[in-house]
Amino acid sequence: MGSAHTLAVVQARMAASRLPGKILRDIAGEPMLRRVVKRLQRAKTVDQVVVATTQDAADDETEAFCQEHNYPCYRGSLHDVLDRTYQAARLYRAAVIVRITADCPLLDPQLVDECVGAFTAQGAYDFVANRLPPPWNRTYPIGLDTEVCAFAGLERAWKEAGEAHQREHVMPYFYEGIPVEALRPAPPPFQPGDRLEYIVTATSARGFRVGLFHHYPDYGSLRWTVDTAEDLELVRQVYACFGGRDDFSWLQVLELFARKPELRQINSAVAHKHYRETDERR
Repeated sequence: MGSAHTLAVVQARMAASRLPGKILRDIAGEPMLRRVVKRLQRAKTVDQVVVATTQDAADDETEAFCQEHNYPCYRGSLHDVLDRTYQAARLYRAAVIVRITADCPLLDPQLVDECVGAFTAQGAYDFVANRLPPPWNRTYPIGLDTEVCAFAGLERAWKEAGEAHQREHVMPYFYEGIPVEALRPAPPPFQPGDRLEYIVTATSARGFRVGLFHHYPDYGSLRWTVDTAEDLELVRQVYACFGGRDDFSWLQVLELFARKPELRQINSAVAHKHYRETDERR
């Protein structure tokens, strides 16, 4: 399975509910979508990156941006993001799909490689991620989100998933129904000062084998995604601290937060969405 074509699908749309047009907002001189794709292209386990945007007229601009930078682009449903992801994966003949959202300009290619590596090397999983939405626990910062599945699993979800949140959020069909306790952080023995990465596994009621990466210490309360103006301001300040470069790691961002704890306050009041929440504009 290690030689299978691995496709990263970046979900991107201009009509975001909380911060319209966010995917092309400037971050230290470059649009956020470009920041995301450039960082993702550094992942050694990813063979190709495609931007999956919508057929909405607002995303004519997204398609034009992709054409300008020679990024493969697929246009599909606005709200049925599962269909959009599936159709992009089918078109580009993916065997393994890495789902990324375009509002994560601090994503780390090494974490992407860890998730893909665990999925492809062990053959023990139908779905691997380093995050799940509330109510499950997460121990990596919000905004490093990586989800991996095989095309066969995605196709099953595409055929069987019927609820609005399953279609909009793409991957819940794999993991919903698993008790929160089954995927709760449970680190092995550690010494003070240790930094541990490990996988907790569980099987869903639908028979999917799910692996969830955890990190010790727990950094799940940090918010590095971009859904609001406050989030965007935080990310802009992070990039400014690195001189506009985009080759820094998530651990370097942690070090930055340790030196500048005031950064955390910029978007500390922003709430993360529950996995069953859907866009009210449907």
